[in-house]
Amino acid sequence: MSQSLSRALDLLREIVSGTNSLDALAATAGVHKTTVLRLLNTLEEHGFVTRDASFRYHLGRAMFELTQTALDEQDVRGVAAPHIRALGAATGQTVHLAAYEGGSVFYIDKVESRQPLRMYSRVGLPASLYATGVAKVLLGGLDEAERRRVVTGIVFERYTDKTITDADALLAEIERSTERGWAEDHEEHESFMNCVAAPVFGPDGRVTAAVSISVPTMVLPHSGVRALLPQLLATTTAISAELGYAPPVAAEPSATA
Repeated sequence: MSQSLSRALDLLREIVSGTNSLDALAATAGVHKTTVLRLLNTLEEHGFVTRDASFRYHLGRAMFELTQTALDEQDVRGVAAPHIRALGAATGQTVHLAAYEGGSVFYIDKVESRQPLRMYSRVGLPASLYATGVAKVLLGGLDEAERRRVVTGIVFERYTDKTITDADALLAEIERSTERGWAEDHEEHESFMNCVAAPVFGPDGRVTAAVSISVPTMVLPHSGVRALLPQLLATTTAISAELGYAPPVAAEPSATA
C-alpha cells in the first residue's frame, strides 16, 4: 500500500512538471503501463487527475482544492496579499510571493504585470532553486547544513548563458545575497527577464517567505530593475512587521571618559 501511495504521489509530481501521457509516465516511473494506468484511474476517480480526449493527464479539481486550502492556511500569504498588490500597482510589474518547503520553493501568490509580455509562472508551481531570486533568498534563510544539502542535490540545467550551473558558485551567490539583504536573477532563467527579491521575516527572525519583482528587459534594463529595490524592501519590511518581526536594535557605542 505504501509503495502504491508513493508511486501515485510521484505520478502527480510528474504531471505537474508536464509529463502527461501514459507511455511517458510509465517510462518515468520505471514500471509497467498497467500499473501506472491502475494508479491513474484511482487518482481520476477521486478527482486528483483528469484525462482529456487525447488521453493525456492533467491535475484535477481535488488537487486544486487541496492546493487552495493549503495556501489559505499560510498566514504569510494573507498578510502579504495587500502589500504585494500595492507593490504591483505602484510598479506595474510582476510580483511574486514564494515560500520554501521540503527542499522546494513554491510560488504562493502572484500579481500580474500590466505589460503585454507575461511571465510563465503560476501559484502552486515550483520555482527554480538556482535561477530565481526568490530561491536564493529562501535558501539563504536555511541552516548552513540544510542549505548545502539542498544545493548539492540540485541537477543543474543551463537556461541561459548567465545561469549558475555549479553548486559552489550558487552557495557563494546565496551568501552574497544574504549579506546584502536581497537577491537577483540577472537573465539567469530567461534571457529577457531580470528580477530582484527580498526576504520576509517571521516573528522568530527566520526567513518565512520571499517577495520578488520581475521585469522584461524591453521594459526596464537591469539597472532599472535594481532601482525598484527601495520599493521592494519597503514592502518586505512592512509584511515582516505585520507578521510580528522586530529587527534587532543595534547597540549604541559606549561613552568614553
